[in-house]
Amino acid sequence: MTDRTAAFHALHQPGRPVLLPNAWDHASAAALAARGYPAVGTTSLGVAAAAGKPDGTGATRSENLDLARRLRGLPVLLTVDIEDGFDDDPAAVAGYVAELAALGAVGVNLEDGRPDGTLAPVELAAAKIAAVREAVPGLFVNARTDAWWLGVPDPLPAGLERIAAYRAAGADGLFVPGAPDDTVGMLVAEAGLPLNVLHRPGGPDLAALGRLGVARVSTGSLLFRAALGAALHVADAVRAGRDAGLPAAPDYAWVRDLSAG
Repeated sequence: MTDRTAAFHALHQPGRPVLLPNAWDHASAAALAARGYPAVGTTSLGVAAAAGKPDGTGATRSENLDLARRLRGLPVLLTVDIEDGFDDDPAAVAGYVAELAALGAVGVNLEDGRPDGTLAPVELAAAKIAAVREAVPGLFVNARTDAWWLGVPDPLPAGLERIAAYRAAGADGLFVPGAPDDTVGMLVAEAGLPLNVLHRPGGPDLAALGRLGVARVSTGSLLFRAALGAALHVADAVRAGRDAGLPAAPDYAWVRDLSAG
């Protein structure tokens, strides 16, 4: 395990959740690093939408590699959302993750949801995790189950089965987007590994999630969607001749300097 991967693992402390903001390009990642966030994830929606491609369809394999290459010089720990690994061959997924690791990534988010809205067979998802674990020891594998996110019938038994299988396959953390707030404490106990949840506006804050034992909280696509929303709000305000009323935007020189290196 390298110093960087060890540092990323150390951020995951049950009861003291690390906030993992999710970036979609160099500027957003560099801004978050400049703001003092020690680690940044990517958002598959943001990366896909910025490239003019649909999210969750396995279309952004090259875009993620390119983004990791552009972010490698930033003073931040990077974990990459690779959807389902962009392949059904566990060896191919492991090879792809090895490419990301060579570019400086310290973690990946690997999900079991499929483009058709179903869950991959649990054995296949676990085999991908095991292959990545063997190929890139030390890299943080955050295994995501979409049992709740996709709204499958009776998600709790399916989610618990997958949590157990992914832990046995060698996952370092477990991600349960969409799991109801009242199940989080139970899922922490069942996981036996650092549990990652998705921040939900209006939902429990970091302190409350920490009291439940959560180790990591991701913003997912929220920052990207908020940035789009702010852009539309300002454009509409200018067109209507009114004050946008937003917090001050970063000035030109600060944004320019984000890429000065």
